[in-house]
Amino acid sequence: MAGKYMPLQIYLRDLPANQEEVSLDFEQIEGILNNKLPASAYEDQRWWEHETEGNHVDQRAWTNVLWEVKSLDVKAQKVIFARSRNISS
Repeated sequence: MAGKYMPLQIYLRDLPANQEEVSLDFEQIEGILNNKLPASAYEDQRWWEHETEGNHVDQRAWTNVLWEVKSLDVKAQKVIFARSRNISS
């Protein structure tokens, strides 16, 4: 299942280095994925939240390339990703 979210990881990774954030609606994300988001992504913000354990491969797709969810509006079906400021050196 991790492969399902790889296109989102690649999309975020390939954004220009000087681009600090990107706003995407759920439909755009599904276009990037060429696949539907799970129903829970439309129903519950917890799907988008940072977790360090479990099988949340969706979340790892953006954290693997040092992005995080800056803001989320599940009703409007929009998310803003921002480059992570929590980079360990």
